[in-house]
Amino acid sequence: MLKHPTLDQLHTLGLHGMAKAFVEVAASDEAGGLSHPEWLGLLLDREASLRQDKRLAARLRVAKLRQQACVEDIDYRSPRGLDRAMMQKLINGGWIDAHDNLALIGPTGVGKSWLASALGHKACRDNKSVIYQRVPRLFEELALARGDGRHARLLRSLGRADLLVLDDWGLEPLDAAARHDLLEILEERYGRKSTLVTSQLPVDRWHEIIGDPTYADAILDRLVHNAHRIELTGESMRRARAKSTIAS
Repeated sequence: MLKHPTLDQLHTLGLHGMAKAFVEVAASDEAGGLSHPEWLGLLLDREASLRQDKRLAARLRVAKLRQQACVEDIDYRSPRGLDRAMMQKLINGGWIDAHDNLALIGPTGVGKSWLASALGHKACRDNKSVIYQRVPRLFEELALARGDGRHARLLRSLGRADLLVLDDWGLEPLDAAARHDLLEILEERYGRKSTLVTSQLPVDRWHEIIGDPTYADAILDRLVHNAHRIELTGESMRRARAKSTIAS
């Protein structure tokens, strides 16, 4: 007799996970054998799980990761110099808690963006805020924001994320505005948040991409000084898969 009033109350209180579990448990053959604490425990577990799923979905919407990737699917068999022990340390997330940075470096097609998305996804699962940006698109967006009044707000959002993923760094030289914006972002984040950079260029060429020596020194000091590095090698995985498909 309490079924419908109880459901109404659960929904009114926003406890939709508990409401769904209440219906399912009540309809199961095991319902009669459960004690009151066991009933309550099942309902609370379902509510907690539902809320966790909703928080993760919200974090992933904000992150806008480039690819759907998760760390459990990382391919360690491909010959690209990916160290399993190093990756496991990164997956555990201690580097983000310590506000360290990470550089994924290697030729096109070796999976840098995929790995960055997988680590970003894991950070979201660990209840951390993540923002993904392709560097060329980011500087275009910042230039537009400078003209329509969103510039300061956009810089603040980039500075606040627990993990900022800057993908495709170094594809083209920076202009004066981009140098200034990048320094502002990294200055806000240094020692407070973590930044993940992917690049086809080795670190010793980043200075020339930034252009201005003074800005380059300041930017790299904040980006590389406390960065873990993974340098990938080998043939493009996309090209290798294409060859495999043709051969089969």
